[in-house]
Amino acid sequence: MGERERGDFSEIPILDVSALYGTDRGAIGATAATLRRYLETIGFLYVVGHPIPRADVEAVREASKRFFALPEEEKLKLKIDRNFRGYLPFAGSTIVTSSVATVSKPNQSESIFFMHEVGEDDPRALAEKPLQGPNQWPDEAALNGFRQTIERYVDEMGTLARKMVRAIALSLGLPAGSLDRYFEQPTTFLRLLHYPTQPQEEGLFGSAPHTDYGFITLLAQDDVGGLEVKNKAGEWVPAPPIPDSFVMNVGDILARWSNDQFVSTPHRVINRSGRERYSQPFFFDPSMDETIEALPVCVPAGAKPKYEPVLYGDYLMERIDKNYHYRKKKAAETASA
Repeated sequence: MGERERGDFSEIPILDVSALYGTDRGAIGATAATLRRYLETIGFLYVVGHPIPRADVEAVREASKRFFALPEEEKLKLKIDRNFRGYLPFAGSTIVTSSVATVSKPNQSESIFFMHEVGEDDPRALAEKPLQGPNQWPDEAALNGFRQTIERYVDEMGTLARKMVRAIALSLGLPAGSLDRYFEQPTTFLRLLHYPTQPQEEGLFGSAPHTDYGFITLLAQDDVGGLEVKNKAGEWVPAPPIPDSFVMNVGDILARWSNDQFVSTPHRVINRSGRERYSQPFFFDPSMDETIEALPVCVPAGAKPKYEPVLYGDYLMERIDKNYHYRKKKAAETASA
């Protein structure tokens, strides 16, 4: 599809990725070609045909509900730490780096983050490298089986994400494994989100208009809805829940890596359903110490890349530090010390 059609959509397409789990090269190539079209023009799609059991998705949702139902003082025992793992209280983030809207009011949600597991004795943790440390887990007596449920899901989502990395490489005419090395130690986030019913108020969002920072996001929604994606005409297109699907979208680092061939599309959440909303986005990003520069296949002959190379860890920390209140406060304290 040409530039003319970029951002011109009125619904989010559905892609069956079952071929990616098989060995039929023709079917894999056809899936990758369709994926490319969606990533170039919309930046969003529903992924179906994956083997992740509905029961595992729902088990995470139930675990999430049990966690958010705990008393506030229990949740605050896991308050988000310097390694970005743990509980972020209600209205704990404002998307000030949004290129989509001027955002002044905090997001109307609470969440808990689980990243790639890094043991306390891991060299990355001992060296105090950014975002390298163990996850914070709720007390097993209070939430029996919680950690096991989350870790099983993260493992399944990591497998799906790696299938998509290979499909993205193929979609660009590259060998299937050509991007794999960037994800040998991937930066992953599973964010469990709770959006209470929000009041009708100007400028108030469950999640304000934004683009994601990273490579790809794979989102499992509940049946409440509220996710909307912005098209070229400035209209907000609903991305309603579809059973057994994940909503996948391009993040900013993939857009940058592809020299903007793939589009990182603005989206938002407004929960006016009258019901509580729970969602579980899984973010799959490169290793922190990988340098991301435009893929040569995405740069026209004789042209310069649109962006300078960037170390993924530096890029990510800049965005996190600006958007999360607890980190801004710490940065201010450090500056005045």
